[in-house]
Amino acid sequence: MNYQILKETSNFLSNKHKLLIDGHWVDSSDGNSFDVFTPANKNKIAEVCFASSQDVDKAVSSARNSFDIGVWSGMKPLDRSKILWKWADLLESKIDHISEIEVLDNGMPVLIAKTFIQYGLDWIRYFAGMTDKVLGKNISSALTGNGENFHSYTSLEPIGVVGLILPWNGPFGTFLIKVAPALAAGCSCIVKPAEDTPLSALLLAETALEAGIPPGVLNVLTGDASTGEALVHHKDVDKISFTGSTSVGKKIVNACSHDLKRITLELGGKSPCIIFDDCDLESAIPAAAMAIFTNSGQVCFAGSRLYVQEGVYDEFLKGIAEFSKGLKVGNGFDPDTMLGPLISEIQFNQVNKYVQEGLEEGAEVIIGGDGDISDGYFFKPTVFTKINPSMKIAREEIFGPVLAATKFQDLDEVISLANDTQYGLGAGVFTSDVNKAHSVAAKIQSGNVWVNHYGGMHSALPFGGYKQSGWGRELGEDGFKAYTEQKTVSIKLST
Repeated sequence: MNYQILKETSNFLSNKHKLLIDGHWVDSSDGNSFDVFTPANKNKIAEVCFASSQDVDKAVSSARNSFDIGVWSGMKPLDRSKILWKWADLLESKIDHISEIEVLDNGMPVLIAKTFIQYGLDWIRYFAGMTDKVLGKNISSALTGNGENFHSYTSLEPIGVVGLILPWNGPFGTFLIKVAPALAAGCSCIVKPAEDTPLSALLLAETALEAGIPPGVLNVLTGDASTGEALVHHKDVDKISFTGSTSVGKKIVNACSHDLKRITLELGGKSPCIIFDDCDLESAIPAAAMAIFTNSGQVCFAGSRLYVQEGVYDEFLKGIAEFSKGLKVGNGFDPDTMLGPLISEIQFNQVNKYVQEGLEEGAEVIIGGDGDISDGYFFKPTVFTKINPSMKIAREEIFGPVLAATKFQDLDEVISLANDTQYGLGAGVFTSDVNKAHSVAAKIQSGNVWVNHYGGMHSALPFGGYKQSGWGRELGEDGFKAYTEQKTVSIKLST
């Protein structure tokens, strides 16, 4: 079926998309470009310039110059705030256009796209309001051992030039979760979107210029891993923020160790969703299902490990299977679609491989287990039972709509099972006992614990992981401070 798109979306796609460097849209220095395809039907939707290492040099130089002369970093915080608010307002006026770009670029259902877009708008406005509210400390009576008197204080200053490397699973949101606090703090940015989904970043940047972001403060370089690698290794970049796989995150840490760049990493996950027998099953069943099936499981904190207390295990799994049967898999423009396509043939094959390995290792599929690659990269919601904790489907991040379900007896057992992972990004707990909820939340080794719901990223709540799920936090005051350096000033007072 063909779906009608807005004229402005059609016009946007028809242009060859250039790089944003120093406030200008420019071709790549070597003339190279690449095609972008929609995962829903494999059709080409756009042509995008491919940034070379020379283009990275130009973008970093532009960002460094804008930072050093203070066109943004030296602007009054309230004036920065006004521009960020205007940016959010402009984006909100284009929400239908942006959501179409997200559906075409990533494949996600349009309702999911609009939800993620609203999150992003909230984040811009939250950080816009923080520009003049995150303050240092005044320490007025600092004394040395010999009785000399000092007045001391701390201040927060923008960290400088930041390289922001984005994943493909949430292009709009991951752009703003990094760019909004970085700009609010006064940094200059170079954004490298994922090769599979570069279009949202270009549209966001276009609107940022319209809102009044000065030249050089926001640069966008489209390309592949080599573009990101050049950015990570560049000596004039002060910080890297990366969202993606744990394996790539480790490579970035190694690269940044040579000049001790500041780093924020939001990496992989294998998050548990825990169902106690005293919970409200009617609300827990759809919540647990969508914890893994939202965005076809292509979510870093997806609840891919389901632990159900034995007294309600059979009833709960029956409910999950019935609920999953009603989830429509299809084109994201269909308002009834709940699961869009996987991002690419590579990802489809990876998910399918994990499913086959799960079967070979003795797990049992109660629903799903296959997909359709004839048109787009569609995979059915899949639920495994008879799980052994050593199985790959129980230990490795699949990044697809695949759920591994296990029964447990008591709290101690499920805590041990839930924590038996290299990851620690998210966890869900469903219970009617508030004391139990607090106890489990305290014992789970995870940066985020959701009780009687799953997921959600509020502007004021820091988000990040334990263990190999990352370093640092995004969102909240911590997310703002991640783009600052703290300075201590101490003044000796005359006696």
